Amino acid sequence: MKFINNNIIKCLAGVASLTALAGCSDSFLEQDPLSFYEPTTTYNTEAGLKSALARCDLSYKEMLMDGNGNMLPIASTYFMSDIGLYAKTDAGGGIMDDIANKITPTSGMATHGDSNSMIGFYNRSCDGIKYANTVLTYIDGVTSLDEVTRDAYKGRAYFHRAYKYYHMVLLFGDIPLITKIIQVPKQNYKSTSKQAIFEMLVHDLEFAVKHVPSMKDMPNYGEVNQEACMQLLIKCYLTVGEYAKAEAMATDLIENHGLALMEQPFGTFVPSGNPNTWEVSRNVVWDLHRGENVAIPANTETILPILNFNAQNFTYYPTMRATEVHWSNGDILDPHGLGSPTYNFARNRSEYDDNLDWLRVLGRGIGCFRTSKYYNRELWMYDGELDEQDLRHNRQMGNWVEMTDIRYNRPNSDFKGENMRLYADEDYYNDKGELVVAAGQLLCKDTIRSWYPIPLYKIYVLDQSASGNMGADQFNGATKGANCSNGNMYLFRLAETYLLRAEARFYQGNASGAAQDVNKVRARANAKKMFTTVTIGDILDERARELYLEEWRQPEMTRISWCLARSGQPDEWGETYDLNTWDKQSGTDLSGGSYWFKRCTRYSLFNHGQIVSKVILNYQLDKRNLFWPVPNSVITANFGAPLRQNYGYDGYDESVEMWTNSEDAVADEDVV
Repeated sequence: MKFINNNIIKCLAGVASLTALAGCSDSFLEQDPLSFYEPTTTYNTEAGLKSALARCDLSYKEMLMDGNGNMLPIASTYFMSDIGLYAKTDAGGGIMDDIANKITPTSGMATHGDSNSMIGFYNRSCDGIKYANTVLTYIDGVTSLDEVTRDAYKGRAYFHRAYKYYHMVLLFGDIPLITKIIQVPKQNYKSTSKQAIFEMLVHDLEFAVKHVPSMKDMPNYGEVNQEACMQLLIKCYLTVGEYAKAEAMATDLIENHGLALMEQPFGTFVPSGNPNTWEVSRNVVWDLHRGENVAIPANTETILPILNFNAQNFTYYPTMRATEVHWSNGDILDPHGLGSPTYNFARNRSEYDDNLDWLRVLGRGIGCFRTSKYYNRELWMYDGELDEQDLRHNRQMGNWVEMTDIRYNRPNSDFKGENMRLYADEDYYNDKGELVVAAGQLLCKDTIRSWYPIPLYKIYVLDQSASGNMGADQFNGATKGANCSNGNMYLFRLAETYLLRAEARFYQGNASGAAQDVNKVRARANAKKMFTTVTIGDILDERARELYLEEWRQPEMTRISWCLARSGQPDEWGETYDLNTWDKQSGTDLSGGSYWFKRCTRYSLFNHGQIVSKVILNYQLDKRNLFWPVPNSVITANFGAPLRQNYGYDGYDESVEMWTNSEDAVADEDVV
C-alpha cells in the first residue's frame, strides 16, 4: 500500500515557495501567488498540482491539530456545545467561560494557543481554499493530462474547497466567496449568503463524485476518493434540504462501495499503557480507534483517513494531555488531606509502583478541555439505568475510566492503593487533635478541571517517545520520537454515514427508518437499548457517543439547527423553528433561540449562574454565538466594500448588500 503523504513531501520539497501562501484574516484578499514564484511555471506540471493538493491535505489536518501542547484546535468546536466545556481554570481573564461577553469581532478570538483557535479556523480554511483555487485556476494549462485525470484533479480540488467552506460557513455564516486566484489585489468583496455558498458546494461535489476515482482505484491511500466526496455531498444535500438525495447517496455509499462497519476486533492490538495498572480487554471499539488500525486494508469502515504517523509529515497530537482530566495535582486530596495523592511518577523514581502506573495508562492530563456532565453520564442513561455494556462507556473492558477507578499511588498517603473518592467518608483529626478533614468534605478543589471521566478508547495513543525514556513523567499522546507515535485519525468513516442517513429519513418523516440506522451503530457498540423510533435529539446523542473528537461538534449542531428549521420537523421537546429567524436571535435568557442554543443551555452548565471551582466561573452563551463573529480584521481589510457581520454582534447591518447566488459572486471576483 502506498500512502499519499510520503509522495506529498517529495512534491512539497520541490515547491518550497508554496509556503508563502499562508494566513487569511489580514490577507485573504491577497490571492495572487506571484510574489515568490511564477505559477505558470510551477503549475504547468502534474507535480505542481500534487504539491498544491498536498497543502490542501495538510490544512484540514491542521484544523484538528496544530502542535499546541495544551489546547487542540478541534476543542474550539466543542466548548460551545452541549458536550464540552473550556476547563483551563488557571487561564485568568483568558478563560473561555463567558463566551457571551468575551467573544466579539475585535476580541476573544485567537489564532491558536491555550484559549481557542477561532481565527485559526478562518485562516486555515482560507489557506486550503487558496491551494484548491490554485489547482482549479491553472489545471487547464497542464497539457500533459488527459481529460479523465484532469477531471479527477478538479474533483479533488472541489472537495478540498467544499470541506473548508462547509465548516467556514457553519462557523462564520455569510462570508466572501472566493473561487479563483486573482491577478491583482481585490479589496471590494461582498459577502455571499450561506444558502448560495452551499448550493455551489452541492454543484461542485456532484462533479467530484462523478469524476474522482473510488478508493479501490486510487494508487495512493489517503488521497481524496469518491467515497469521501459522497460523504461530504450527503452533508451538503441535508443542508440545502435535498433530503431524498441525501438518503439515496448514503444508501449507495453504504451498500455499493465495499464498506462495512467493523464488528469484530481487528488489526494491531495496542494494549493499555500498563496492563498491570489498568487492563484493556480487546474489543472492536478499542481497535477501531487505534491509529495503527485507521488506515489498514482490513478496516472497511474508513472512508478517508488523516495520516499522521511518520517523521516526514508528523504533527504533535497530545490528546492525553489537552483533553485528559488533570488527575495529578495538589487540587486533589486524599481523605486525610494529603495533596497530590496520585502522582505522575517516572519509572526511575523510587516512588514508582508498576501496579499504580497511572501516568502511562492515562497520560499526563492537564484538563484544558473537558466533557459536560451530560456527556459523562446522562447520555448513557435509559429509563433510569446506566448503560455500562455499551463498549463506548464500558469500564469492565477498559474503554472508559471513572475518577473513582483511579487508585492513589503516593507512598506517604495512608490510602495508597485505594480508589479515589470525591468526598471524605469520616472526620479526620491530626496528632494535635485538630480537625483536618470533615466527613462529607469535597476532596477536589477544582471539579471542572480535575474531576471528570475519561473515554480512554478515544484519547489513548501509545507515546512511543516517552515509552523509551525511563525518566519520562509526561505521556501526552502522539509525540515525535525516534519511532513516531501513530496519530492517524478519521476524517470520515461509515458509522457517520448511517447517522447522516438517519437524519435524512427523519427530516422526511420516517422516524422508524431513522431508528434502524441509529440501531446499526448502537448494535456494533453492544448498546443495551435499541430504538423503534427516534427524535432528532436521539440522532444527535448518538453522534456524541460515536463521533466524539471526530466530528466538529458546533458546526454539525448548527447544520442540524438549520435542517430542523427548513424541514419543519420538531426537536426532542416538540418545538419547531422558523427558517426566517432561527439564526437571528440574541440574548442570554433561556427562552427562544436556535436548537443549538437549547441543547447547550439544557444539557450543559451554560446560562445557569456562577459556579465556584477553585475560581469563580460563569459559563454563558448568547443566542448569537450560534455563529462566531466575522473577525474584524477581515472586515477592515476589505476597505472597498462593507462585509456582513453576523446577527447580534457589533457592526451587524442587515442593509449591507450581499450576493444571494454564487454565479454573481463569482462574476464579481474579476471586478476590482
